[in-house]
Amino acid sequence: MSETHVVVTGTDTHDIAGAIEEEGFAVTAVDIGNRSVLEDADIAEAEVYVLTEAAQATSVPVAKDINSELKVVVYTEDSLADFALPQTDLILDPALFDPEEVATELDA
Repeated sequence: MSETHVVVTGTDTHDIAGAIEEEGFAVTAVDIGNRSVLEDADIAEAEVYVLTEAAQATSVPVAKDINSELKVVVYTEDSLADFALPQTDLILDPALFDPEEVATELDA
């Protein structure tokens, strides 16, 4: 069984990337979610995309354009722009869900 690849984008103030890695996932963390950075992070081969900054909502359709099978999780206190909602599978507020809780459920 191959390792699940997760790309985490944005300022990771809650260390969701660390929690995901602790659960055994292969994690690539990037600060900016533009096309070239996501391609360099191998988003085409990833199974999960985690966005930690609502201000980078444009990265959601970019990631889905590169990999239409991608599961998109938004982990932020801020509201996500409406245009990104249809392509987002799950939106979680860090005030309600610890990073460890989220990480254990990523392959569910």
